[in-house]
Amino acid sequence: MKFSPHVYQRYAIERIMNVDRLALFLDMGLGKTSITLTAIEELIHDRFEVNRVLIIAPKRVAEDTWSREVEKWEHLRHLRVSKVLGSEKQRISGLLVSADIYTINRENVDWLCDWYGSDWDFDMVVIDELSSFKSPSSRRFKALRKVMPFVKRVVGLTGTPAPNGLLDLWSQIYLLDQGERLGRTVTEYRNRYFFPGQSNGHVVFNYVLKPGAEEKIYERIGDICVSMKAKDWLDLPERIDNEISVILPSTVSKQFREFKKERMLTEEITAANAAVLTNKLLQFSNGAIYDDNGNVEELHDCKLNVLGDLIEAANGNPLLVFYSYRHDKQRIMEKYNARHLDTSSDIAEWNAGKIPVLLAHPASAGHGINLQDGGSTVVWFSLPFSLELYEQANARLHRQGQRKQVIIHHLICENTFDRAVYELLGKKEDRQEKLLAALKGEIERVT
Repeated sequence: MKFSPHVYQRYAIERIMNVDRLALFLDMGLGKTSITLTAIEELIHDRFEVNRVLIIAPKRVAEDTWSREVEKWEHLRHLRVSKVLGSEKQRISGLLVSADIYTINRENVDWLCDWYGSDWDFDMVVIDELSSFKSPSSRRFKALRKVMPFVKRVVGLTGTPAPNGLLDLWSQIYLLDQGERLGRTVTEYRNRYFFPGQSNGHVVFNYVLKPGAEEKIYERIGDICVSMKAKDWLDLPERIDNEISVILPSTVSKQFREFKKERMLTEEITAANAAVLTNKLLQFSNGAIYDDNGNVEELHDCKLNVLGDLIEAANGNPLLVFYSYRHDKQRIMEKYNARHLDTSSDIAEWNAGKIPVLLAHPASAGHGINLQDGGSTVVWFSLPFSLELYEQANARLHRQGQRKQVIIHHLICENTFDRAVYELLGKKEDRQEKLLAALKGEIERVT
């Protein structure tokens, strides 16, 4: 296929080639993979500025998406891609292959950095889903920051740079500039731009932006960040978000209240066990929980039955169903003979219209996978806490190339914790929108 870049794509390509360290905050569906590969091709074969490129991505994306894009476009087919995946022996074998591009999943970044040490052998690094490096305490971040001084060019790609607030930005920007813009440490960044919020003694639970800090942060990073929203550049089909109330029978509702009360009275609500309690409450809403021994205790079929109604109403039209827990997956597959998304062949069969109900976890199917040819309806059996996972998962269908109206169904079990999670996702988006809007002014001026 011949690649004819849109104006915004050509702009992004030129920015990658002309700025050594760049973050592209590209909304889902804008073609970040083809944009980046086109820039890589020119840097290697036209400008002779790059020899070996490392692409760090979610596992399924590293395994399938980047190589598939190379095969798709005529101008990229001469690029050689080696996959550094699998066992250690397979990864080493992949590194020893003569290639232009090497793809590795982010879980093996610390292994790769240890393997090379100071003999780092990649002059360009692309971090697909840069926001997965948002934690400065993670092993992947600590490993990558050590080798970044040896890298000539860095490109960070994400559509959700600040899924939980602007504190998430520090480590992502640090991987680009080693602290030049937002400070050498996350503590310096926090002290400069934030006040401590809720706390318990010396433990601070959250931080609040100082007056005017938000604008200062945007100003500091604006020269190395490009923001693009799909709604500004693409004529996407309409997206309809639909809430479907799931009503528990009175006996089950009473059981839920007693379960919640017992847990809250017997456990001190700290940050750690609050997360455990929340997960228990969400599992209850779905109809099953894990007991203390890891066994599944089934409680009700309310959500399963509502999902069945949606499957029946679809009348053969494909549904993409996202779940959170293993027992969700097991119960849905057993009751409705659903197919689980595991391999590239599953993606191909879905896009060919051969799978009526495709089941996927947003953490494994939320990035870089094109599913828009196979259907236009998403069902959230249960919602994630992560805005990034939520939006990325929805964008598997609501993206460029989708020809139908996209419907996003949310199964909300009333009078449970489901409602709070749904509303929390909406609140997180406000901060995200402000960041992206603040960074896209330069693009509008140039184009």
